[in-house]
Amino acid sequence: MLEFHRPVLLNETIALLDPKPGGVFLDATLGGGGHAAAILERISPNGILVGIDRDPEAIEYASRRLARYGQRVKLVQGNFRDVGSILASVEVGELDGALFDLGISSHQLESERGFSFMRDQPLDMRMSPFEGTPSAADVVNTYSESDLAEIIRRYGEERYARRIARAIVERRKSAPIRTTGELVDTILSAVGGKYRGLDIHPATRTFQAIRIEVNKELEAVEKGVTDAIEHLKIGGRICVISFHSLEDRIIKKTFRRRSGHCECPPRVLKCECGAKKILRVLTKKPVTPNEKEIAENPRSRSAKLRCAERVAY
Repeated sequence: MLEFHRPVLLNETIALLDPKPGGVFLDATLGGGGHAAAILERISPNGILVGIDRDPEAIEYASRRLARYGQRVKLVQGNFRDVGSILASVEVGELDGALFDLGISSHQLESERGFSFMRDQPLDMRMSPFEGTPSAADVVNTYSESDLAEIIRRYGEERYARRIARAIVERRKSAPIRTTGELVDTILSAVGGKYRGLDIHPATRTFQAIRIEVNKELEAVEKGVTDAIEHLKIGGRICVISFHSLEDRIIKKTFRRRSGHCECPPRVLKCECGAKKILRVLTKKPVTPNEKEIAENPRSRSAKLRCAERVAY
C-alpha cells in the first residue's frame, strides 16, 4: 500500500475542532486519512465524516485505511473548491466541523508527477491528472515571458522572477522544457549564484509558483473555505493548516471578514466587503509545531493552524 505523509499538528487540530460523538465533519484535504481517522475515533459510534481529495491515489489509500468505519465515511474525489456541491451529493447539510490541510503531501512529492525538483521527472504537477487542466509543461512552454514572471513573483514571492522567466523563454526556443531536471537547470543558469550560501534551493519558489498556477490553489482555498463556513452549524468549528504566507494571508483575511471586521477603504461610506460577524476566531495567533514535531517531521516547520467557530447565521 502506498505510504502518505504523517498528519501535521494532529493533536492541536483535534483539540481545536473538538469533535464529539455523533458529529458530522468534513476533511476537505483527505490525504492519507490521518486527521480523518482521529476525527472518526472521536465521533463514534455514529458520527459521519466526508473526505475530499483531488488525488485518486489518496482516495484509494484512505478508503482502505478507513474501511472499518463503513458507511460513516463518505469519500469523494474532487476539488474542495466545490465543497457545496460535494456535500449536497452525499446528502450532508450542516457540519459540526471542517478541516483544510493545505499544500502538497509527501506522497505527491515522491510521486512521478514532477512536484519535486530533487528528481528528474515529467513536468506535470497536476494534483489530479484526470481534471484535464494544463500541466506544468504547458505553463512553462506556452505562457508569455511577462505572464511567467508575474506568476513566479506573485505565487513564489521570487525576487528574480523576471530573470527566471527570461531564461525559460530563451531555453524553450530551442526545444520544449519537458522535465523537472530541465527546468531546474534553466533556473540555476539564471539565478544559481544569487542563492549561494542560502538555505533555500534556487528552484524552490519557482516550483511552488508553477504548482499553484497549475492547480489554481489559491482561488480554490478562498472559495472552499468560505463555502465550508457557510455549512457550519452554530458552534461548529473550522480549522485550516497552511504552509506558506499566501495561503495563510487568505485564511486570516477570510476569518477576519467573517468575524465582522470591515476591510473597506476609509473613504467608503457603505461597507462593500461583506463583513458580517458570523465567526469567532479562536486563534489570535496561528498555532505552530513544537520543536519535537519539527525534529520528527521537518516538513511541518512552516505549518500554521488557524481556527474559528460559527456564532451566528
